[in-house]
Amino acid sequence: MGGLLASRVLSATVNVLEQLQLPGLDGHLARVEEALGMAVSADDPFLTEVAAHLVRAGGKRLRPALAVSAALAGGAEVGDDVVDGGVAVELVHLGSLYHDDVIDQAESRHRVDSVNARWGNLVAVLAGDFLLARASEIAARLGSEVAGLLAATIASLCAGEVAQLQAAFDPGRSEGSYLQAVEGKTASLFSASCRIGALVAGLPDGWVGALSAYGRALGMAFQIWDDVRDLVGTEDLLGKPAGHDMVEGTYTLPVIRALAVPGAGDDLRSLLGRPLDPPTRDKARDLILGTDALESATVEGRRWAGRAEAALGPLRAGCAPAETLEGLAGLGHSLFDNLDLS
Repeated sequence: MGGLLASRVLSATVNVLEQLQLPGLDGHLARVEEALGMAVSADDPFLTEVAAHLVRAGGKRLRPALAVSAALAGGAEVGDDVVDGGVAVELVHLGSLYHDDVIDQAESRHRVDSVNARWGNLVAVLAGDFLLARASEIAARLGSEVAGLLAATIASLCAGEVAQLQAAFDPGRSEGSYLQAVEGKTASLFSASCRIGALVAGLPDGWVGALSAYGRALGMAFQIWDDVRDLVGTEDLLGKPAGHDMVEGTYTLPVIRALAVPGAGDDLRSLLGRPLDPPTRDKARDLILGTDALESATVEGRRWAGRAEAALGPLRAGCAPAETLEGLAGLGHSLFDNLDLS
């Protein structure tokens, strides 16, 4: 069963952004990339090198793409303010990664050395702070509403991280605890990305609210997809061994649902609650693969993808550009289409 699932997840290596299929998106993201490089530049060459480390390593740039797509969904031009909004949310994302890697003692990120592994924890924390400060500076230029929203989103990211840390190595973690962490760590920034793009593009209030709700639901779907992928992907695909979240004591939705399965759940529980060596990690993963937990988690993820699609209703009713809306509406579903377990 595990081999079959792993072969299916390989199809998910396709760039998530390709699913949007929006005309001109690549060009707009090229503008974001150029502006990102300028934003991480500092007077001190060393700080510039450290701050630009993960920017140069690449990434999906999904959050800036959502900011740009939100403007396009409303039929607006992608002006410099929209590009700057995309830069701001990406800087928040990158800053949080610097801090996460310190917390997790990660050695790599995007297939390059993590900042903490290369230069130490103190440098990584300060560089992450620098990126968050740059994001706040850009947001302030975009207006008080954007600045307030970004500050609240950073607070949500911190709250989500704390919620996850509180549940570390706890086999009794509830689905509510999991969803709370996902809401803070992932969905809040997806929502903010869409909202900022819509706000600075001058879209109507109803459309701004609809796109914000879309981003939140998409973020929930995205994280569930990523958590399923952690269990069924290959090391070559993931850049780390499958089941690594369990090693770090992060018990995600598939794990929580596997723990609820009579018999297998008891066996799994006996392995969890502490750090896992590779053989124990693989045994725990095999137990999960032997249940319907992955299928169950996928159903939940598709439910959030459906919520994201439904949230776009006000834009459809308002005759927003159909091509852009279809790309956004199908994005969450496409993730799980690539993880089809039927």
